[in-house]
Amino acid sequence: MMDHIIKFDHVTKRYGAHEVLSDVSCSIKKGEIFGLLGPSGAGKTTLIKILTGQIKHYLGDAEVLGMGSKDLSDREYEQMGMVLDDSGLYERLSSYDNLLLFARIHGIAKERIAEVTEYVQLQDAMKTPAGKLSKGMKQRLVFARAILHQPLLLFLDEPTSGLDPVTTAKVHDLIFELREGGATVFLTTHDMEEATKLCDNIALLNEGKIVEYGNPAEICRKHNEENKIFILKKDGSEVILPNAQESAQKIADYFEGNCVLSIHSSEPTLETVFITLTGRGLL
Repeated sequence: MMDHIIKFDHVTKRYGAHEVLSDVSCSIKKGEIFGLLGPSGAGKTTLIKILTGQIKHYLGDAEVLGMGSKDLSDREYEQMGMVLDDSGLYERLSSYDNLLLFARIHGIAKERIAEVTEYVQLQDAMKTPAGKLSKGMKQRLVFARAILHQPLLLFLDEPTSGLDPVTTAKVHDLIFELREGGATVFLTTHDMEEATKLCDNIALLNEGKIVEYGNPAEICRKHNEENKIFILKKDGSEVILPNAQESAQKIADYFEGNCVLSIHSSEPTLETVFITLTGRGLL
């Protein structure tokens, strides 16, 4: 059996003299939520298009579901779901008819539509033309279509971009539930907070190169240059101590004296790590 769902080695993609991806390599295991992070123009969407067979001319190797991405067949596509930048919705058709058309293409019983629309809380919009849905509702409709056939692998390209916090939280819950059901999720985003919350592993992509890879919390700990403990006392004063054994008794004394309002260590955020590594922000 495969020990990975996706694997790409030394992938490079150029458009003329411009190198969009430069020798990127990674592997993603079954049941993993993987995040590809970086600012707009970093190469995230290009890599998704390579992995989904939309771009076939590139250097290196890319394998998806045991098949080279240049040779993906209906068998592999039937195991994939996609939420990409182009929704591909038929805006004059109702939400229900959009899903029914997709269900017929894949030979899915129409009873599955009711199950999925309830899952994404869109059951009250089934008669509404897709073009008249709000942005958040459209995104949930695209999400419903992507999971209608119960895919093993889900590609999500900036799935919460422009959505309100409530809809974003719902999409996050859906991603976790899909992972619990055995799906593997490949997520692109420039939202570092989102990636920290969702992802088992992430790759930071900058100007076509992966500059860091690993578990988000472990990456932040790795780049914790300060290695200090910050204690905010109830009187408003702050105490800064070395994150070391010799500080243990002092920290215990503050707690015993009931004077601690908050305590935290100095790990940077993913965004701070990215800026440190690249010298640039995410926008």
